[in-house]
Amino acid sequence: MYNKVDASIIEKLTEIVGKSNVVTDREDLLDYSHDEYSLDDIAAYPDVVVKPQDVEAVSKIVKLCNANKIPLTARGSGTGLCGACVPSFGGVVITFENMQHIIEIDAQNLTATVESGLMLMDFYPAIEQKGLFFPPHPGDESATVGGVIATNAGGARAVKYGVIRNFVTGIEVVLPNGEIVNFGGKFVKNSTGYSLMHLMIGSEGTLGIITKATIALMAPPKEIMTLVVPYENLHDAISTVPAIIEKKILPMAVEFLERETAVLSGEHLNKTWPCAQGKAHLMIIVDGSREEEVMNLAETISEVCLANNALDVFIADTKSKQKDILDIRSGIYEAMRNYMLEILDITVPRSQIAHFVDAVNEVAVKSGMWLPTYGHAADGNVHTHLMRYQWQDGKWIEIENWEEKYQTVRKELHDLGKKYKGICSGEHGIGIVKKEYLKSFLEPEQIELMRGIKKTFDPNTILNPGKIFD
Repeated sequence: MYNKVDASIIEKLTEIVGKSNVVTDREDLLDYSHDEYSLDDIAAYPDVVVKPQDVEAVSKIVKLCNANKIPLTARGSGTGLCGACVPSFGGVVITFENMQHIIEIDAQNLTATVESGLMLMDFYPAIEQKGLFFPPHPGDESATVGGVIATNAGGARAVKYGVIRNFVTGIEVVLPNGEIVNFGGKFVKNSTGYSLMHLMIGSEGTLGIITKATIALMAPPKEIMTLVVPYENLHDAISTVPAIIEKKILPMAVEFLERETAVLSGEHLNKTWPCAQGKAHLMIIVDGSREEEVMNLAETISEVCLANNALDVFIADTKSKQKDILDIRSGIYEAMRNYMLEILDITVPRSQIAHFVDAVNEVAVKSGMWLPTYGHAADGNVHTHLMRYQWQDGKWIEIENWEEKYQTVRKELHDLGKKYKGICSGEHGIGIVKKEYLKSFLEPEQIELMRGIKKTFDPNTILNPGKIFD
């Protein structure tokens, strides 16, 4: 189906980006053969990795691959969890390590224009120095701007502020034929034809390669307060969330987690989770323009929680305490990654979260697998870890017959997602790992429309082939 990368292609790529920006050594290519998805059965080596320095070089690379029918996969930092940046058919991997510049921070239009290789860990402090705020926080700050746009990443703050899609106002894209186009701009409104920009967002690099983006910014909240609320069981914790929403309160974040996983993450980070009570906790973050406003929100939320069987309410009112809590919550995946098989991101209506999680726990008991579950309680995004090991009494113990149980349990969990009117991915994307479930959650007509869009944009199927659908 595709042509191989030969010496003449390597030579032409070298002419475009320079010898130091071409990687062909097998050992060095290993880093580009996988993402954070833990199983190695989907890994694939590229034939070559190239590191362009500007959009013109990207355009030349794409034109070369398209003319020679060579598969081309764009890659950010490789922090994905579904194999979306794995070069399944080999070919060329294009990375943006040399395109990490902040082009402009525009205080008048409340936007920042940046290259796609810029990492979030460099983006956040740069805009904070200007007194501005970018609400989305997908978790791993080594992720790149281009990567989070290509996957429409979410994170804990999505319940109030929305996902990446809500903050992208313009993108520069190299199409599969190598042409450079610009979608959107510094606009608040845009009803000028089809929104091709939004079609690119979340397309996982299958329709075009994002090289630059204009991001909407906000004034930062004046006051932030974090609450940790313990419960005797996860059902009561999650069931509290609709009651908070019914009070017309929309927190910045509402996370649910089991105390066991919070303690595990805290030990991994050498930090202490602030609450030892109960088996399940809510982490609630509220923000506002005045201290009195935030305190009133916290008091109302506390009353609702206590009325719904909360054991207590702990308030973290200093930045250092808030940071420790958020670090521990964000660190759960990292603490478990070496002992797990996969992390799911099934998303259900928030009214169904408690029922869904109850059903997940029933599967865990029936199968004998440890399925620690946590997630974004106010937007229905549930993260269940399918584990190879269980953490017991401070040590890891391998789960008996996990190889036999894995696929059966995985299917049962996705069947539950379907039963509770959910979708198979709320923020990680489809990539390779979830292709088999797409047809269970979408109507055939929707998938055929997606295939038609792919064919229109990329008739030679060179961009990230084998992702989302075959």
